[in-house]
Amino acid sequence: MRIRVYLVDDHAMIRSGVRAELGTDVDVVGEADGVAPAVAGIRDTVPDVVLLDVHMPDGGGRAVLEQIRPELPSVRFLALSVSDAAEDVIGVIRAGARGYVTKTISGPELLEAVRRVADGDAVFSPRLAGFVLDAFTTDPTGPPADESDLDRLTAREREVLRLLARGYAYKEIAGQLFISVKTVETHVSSVLRKLQLSSRHELSRWASDRRIV
Repeated sequence: MRIRVYLVDDHAMIRSGVRAELGTDVDVVGEADGVAPAVAGIRDTVPDVVLLDVHMPDGGGRAVLEQIRPELPSVRFLALSVSDAAEDVIGVIRAGARGYVTKTISGPELLEAVRRVADGDAVFSPRLAGFVLDAFTTDPTGPPADESDLDRLTAREREVLRLLARGYAYKEIAGQLFISVKTVETHVSSVLRKLQLSSRHELSRWASDRRIV
């Protein structure tokens, strides 16, 4: 099934450029230049992925997230911004975005990021990932890991869980741990069963909420 994408950016030339870079590999189902039209358009189209500008005159990407996320939790958001400031990255991730990339990203890299976010992974430009890890590691408001939950997991399952929480795709986890993608899938299924979760998206959020990074 083709990925359905919605573009939100207050610059028409940026939206046009993103459309061109994505090409015919995804279906761009709509676009908006501000918060209100974005919220209305996303409600109407219910896309798989929203490419979301962070700074807009009428409130920015976080305002879109705060209105849409509670209503349409299946829609995934990927921030696409000129800003690489830590406060911008952390702000939209806390609001519910699944990733954050800067506008220096290449077309093929952006397409891959969209695909990964649609598939439930978290995606960050390399320099920005550290901001997110630091924020969740040091956040005193997040619930700590429940050792009784972790005790149910094998050492390898814990390794897979931590890499998922850091935003790695299955193929990348396989490379890091020198195992096959199929073995990664088996470990993830086992972790989901033991923790009574239903998807790797829930698993990533569970781990991030408990600062398991």
